[in-house]
Amino acid sequence: MILGFALAAYSVVGNDVIQTLGTFLTSNERRPWWVLWLYAGGILSVVLVLGFTGYGGFLGGDDVCFDRLDKINIPDTLSWWYILPPLILLFITRWGIPVSTTFLILSFFSTKSLPGMLFKSLLGYALAFAFAIVIYLLISKALEKKFQEKPLLSGAAPFWQSRRFWTGAQWLSTGFLWTQWLSQDLANIFIYLGRPEELSAGMFGLAMVIILGLLAYIFYVRGGAIQGIVSSKTNTADIRSATFIDLIYGVVLLIFKQNILGLWEAKLPMSTTWVFLGLLAGRELAIRIKIGPKPNGKLRNMIFSDIGKAAIGLVVSISLVILLKVVEGEDVTGLF
Repeated sequence: MILGFALAAYSVVGNDVIQTLGTFLTSNERRPWWVLWLYAGGILSVVLVLGFTGYGGFLGGDDVCFDRLDKINIPDTLSWWYILPPLILLFITRWGIPVSTTFLILSFFSTKSLPGMLFKSLLGYALAFAFAIVIYLLISKALEKKFQEKPLLSGAAPFWQSRRFWTGAQWLSTGFLWTQWLSQDLANIFIYLGRPEELSAGMFGLAMVIILGLLAYIFYVRGGAIQGIVSSKTNTADIRSATFIDLIYGVVLLIFKQNILGLWEAKLPMSTTWVFLGLLAGRELAIRIKIGPKPNGKLRNMIFSDIGKAAIGLVVSISLVILLKVVEGEDVTGLF
């Protein structure tokens, strides 16, 4: 259990956290890593404590996983096969491939939940893609173009050009997004420690120390290979652009967590990776349409490359599930 948790924590933090904090790292690259870690780690600690003590209802649940494991069958005893998903994820992350940890880890525990998670994640990609296109078609000329033409000013300046104002706005939007992401994806880590309601205070404390330590390492290395997904997109190093990316991403996650549209099951886990990639793809397409350079084969290749990398996680997930069932002597013909 502890080995699986440690591997899952490192893999999830190394792969998924960049979706949430990638723009935060890119746009604050001149600041010491430990300052950024203190901010993100402080929010993480508060969210974990709220979940563990049962006061996280406003975030979507009353346990440390915020009810995201209610539909997942967690075995009483974990065989060594269960460390395969985070172990494989660890190697994939080193290659800079943003796979879905939700598919790779949670589907290994509960195959019956996979169709629902897949539907919700595909819907998440489509909604984030469409939402980003609409928003950025409206604001690209008014904002993104000005962001590229007019750098931020220090000292006395109008608030829309003030570095101090946009730094505060970006940190607030990052905090909002970070809490939304944590309440979605902590389940991918804590599933290795059994049912959330049975988690002891001692094990919870150890888990928090491990996650905070791994988060510090990710900040120290400035995101690692996955950070290239964020850095390759238009103007993501500008703290003003990063503010809007984080805010829109957080709103989309909130919509899916609260089941505002009534099209999915609110407590069913989903791939935040696919939502993130949909958001970046829609944003990039809209910016190219409005302010150039015009969409071309290079943009198409970038979008499909990101989708292909995310699909790797799904293929590996299904392959691992089939492998587990075969090894355990179970019939896989009616698996899904």
